[in-house]
Amino acid sequence: MLDSQTEAETVLEVNNIEVIYNHVILVLKGVSLKVPKGGITALLGGNGAGKTTTLKSISGLLASERGEVTKGSILYRGANTAHADPADLVKRGVVQVMEGRHCFEHLTVEENLLTGAYTRSDGKGAIAADLEMVYDYFPRLRERRKSQAGYTSGGEQQMTAIGRALMSRPETILLDEPSMGLAPQLVEQIFEIVKSVNENEGVTFLLAEQNTNVALRFAHYGYILESGRVVMDGPAAELRENPDVKEFYLGMSDEGRKSFRDVRSYRRRKRWLS
Repeated sequence: MLDSQTEAETVLEVNNIEVIYNHVILVLKGVSLKVPKGGITALLGGNGAGKTTTLKSISGLLASERGEVTKGSILYRGANTAHADPADLVKRGVVQVMEGRHCFEHLTVEENLLTGAYTRSDGKGAIAADLEMVYDYFPRLRERRKSQAGYTSGGEQQMTAIGRALMSRPETILLDEPSMGLAPQLVEQIFEIVKSVNENEGVTFLLAEQNTNVALRFAHYGYILESGRVVMDGPAAELRENPDVKEFYLGMSDEGRKSFRDVRSYRRRKRWLS
């Protein structure tokens, strides 16, 4: 298990990036992070903290929303990819699973999975083998393979979205809010599968997640964002034990269970940024 950023080579490096939407709205303010090859790195924070924008900066999807990286650099395997085409990044091995379980609703589950292999040129046999691999990780999808994706459950659609990403044979998956809208039991199941894929297939994960509790149990390293800035980072085990993280994100403190919503924002930021 990777528990520090120094035990493996860095596959992705984000250096002090700023992101502006519509030429005026500053969303990210000097975000830096490193993702080691073969690890699970968590990007944590509340709604509006900048997690999704960070992932879209890496995957090249900002332009579709009139967003732009205006400062800093994004290096994937040493090459600056801050302004790379999303399709080129997929060919390099970087795939984003979007927030909200995006599927082609009119296609079957299996047809959705096969769309993930459209960039591959290694033959039908290899693609068929990977389809079986996906079904081994997600047995529920095997049962639902002929069902129209739009009529499957939220959990099944999340599994389909992750499975489709796996079909592209990625080196790195950017996973945006995998727990959103799912029951706790399903969230646990999804994260267990992410862990298995990481350990068995060597796929690197950078996941954005509001559910700090579950993310820090499965990740190796974490970064916490607030208002477009990284305010804290460290090995997941250390963040789980950090009193500020416990109080404001895990809902507990020395005085007992507490919601960070009850604590004024300036006090939280003052403690973290001092």
